[in-house]
Amino acid sequence: MTAIDLPVRSTPVRWNRALLVLTAASVVLTLVAAVGIFADPRILTGVPIWLKPFKFAVSFVVYGWTLAWMLAILPRRSRPAEWAGFVILGVAVIELTIIVTQVIRGRTSHYNVATPFDAILWSAMGTSIMVLFFAHVVIAVVALRQRIPDRAVAWAIRLGLLVSLLGMALGFLMTSQGGTPEAIGAHSVGVPDGGPGMPVTGWSTTGGDLRIGHFVGLHALQALPILAFLLSRSRLAESVRRNLVLIGGGAYAVLVLLLTWQALRAQPLLKPDATTLIAFAALAAVTAGASALVVRR
Repeated sequence: MTAIDLPVRSTPVRWNRALLVLTAASVVLTLVAAVGIFADPRILTGVPIWLKPFKFAVSFVVYGWTLAWMLAILPRRSRPAEWAGFVILGVAVIELTIIVTQVIRGRTSHYNVATPFDAILWSAMGTSIMVLFFAHVVIAVVALRQRIPDRAVAWAIRLGLLVSLLGMALGFLMTSQGGTPEAIGAHSVGVPDGGPGMPVTGWSTTGGDLRIGHFVGLHALQALPILAFLLSRSRLAESVRRNLVLIGGGAYAVLVLLLTWQALRAQPLLKPDATTLIAFAALAAVTAGASALVVRR
């Protein structure tokens, strides 16, 4: 059985403290928001008012811990990457504080420019997300430059970081959608925000929703390393596992783009038209065919 060959360090593994603090703090906020969902009867944009901080807190739990793990297994510590972790912590504190503040006020946080104060908070969120994007770029560059012995794991980390950057970038599409005098963007396409949505996620069931591609893209950060781990439990040679990770990473990126394309055409996730189904089927066929060819060879 093949195991993941992690780098051999001359110094003890040291986890990025800022990212671990982010993970722990987000766990606490997750619990607080979960209580709020049931204890606070207020509804905002068609969902419990505490659902947004709950979802963002869970996202930062997963995001913070995953980045901390990635930095911990790199062969060499990188000062720029370590500082990027502190920047991400600062950005997360700003984002989550604003989201919770607006929940307490009974206001939406994203795209809200209804009052000067709302506009200031939204501007701060937009700026902080840009800072987080570039901090993530720094970590991605560091991972691309370092040599991780297990090539399948190396490419899973690199592609996970890069595809998650794509997911982040797609989030900026939301600022150009819809718009009213009180909001300068929207996540729904073809229908107003706050309409019928899927359980928990709230993704629109009557129109397109740009949050889907954004969400799936961000979680490449976990999906591709998990793929590498599962492949490590097989008897496949390292070169085969590496090629399968490369195929998986490419297919994942195309999937993110297809989901965004579907949303921009105002189609709900679970109600694709024939053209969308053909595109998804083609992606599945090409991915399966390429994977079978790599394994067979």
